[in-house]
Amino acid sequence: MTRRSSRRTPRACVVTAGPTREYVDPVRFLSNESSGLMGFSIAAALARRGHDVTLVAGPVNQPTPEGVERVDVVTAREMLAALRSRWSTCEALFMAAAVADWRPAVRRAGKWRAKDGGATRTTLDLVRNPDVLASLTRGRRDPDRTVVAFALETGDGVRRARAKLASKGADWIVLNSAAALNARRSAVRILGADGLEFDLALRDKSEVAERLADLLDLEALGE
Repeated sequence: MTRRSSRRTPRACVVTAGPTREYVDPVRFLSNESSGLMGFSIAAALARRGHDVTLVAGPVNQPTPEGVERVDVVTAREMLAALRSRWSTCEALFMAAAVADWRPAVRRAGKWRAKDGGATRTTLDLVRNPDVLASLTRGRRDPDRTVVAFALETGDGVRRARAKLASKGADWIVLNSAAALNARRSAVRILGADGLEFDLALRDKSEVAERLADLLDLEALGE
């Protein structure tokens, strides 16, 4: 991916980062190992290029990049609410957060104690969280907005990423592996809705973020 536009028009960009948490009780939750580094790196790269950047971050221990407005959320539904409030003015969305697919059907008011009832096995009733990205795009591409989705896959990742790209109404999707969740480096494949594909070999996430920020320049070439 070497082509770049000679001009960079500042855009209102929203980036999501980190995991979400879905609480079972006041001290336990469902989540994942996402560090948020990829999303924070993208936000920093976009801000350095003069874009107006809002970072919607799940619970992570990352410093806020210079020139970036940060909005902290915890759950998937909180993340969706934060994005909906900014969707009408958003010109580019980088959906890098690792959003929990499921949440407990009931959040216990008190601690779930292992000895309650003397049972040695139990079950946890889960319900689906809203699909954050699809809830915004409704599965349709918008010529006035650039949407970059992310896919963390195992097995036939490219096929699944292509299907997700279409179903989410995204312009691009970034495919990576589970090894990238809590690491400083990542190797990714970037797939475009128009059939373009770019492979980025293993490198620091800050370098990956710069290449992802280039996607806005590629979009500008078609304006």
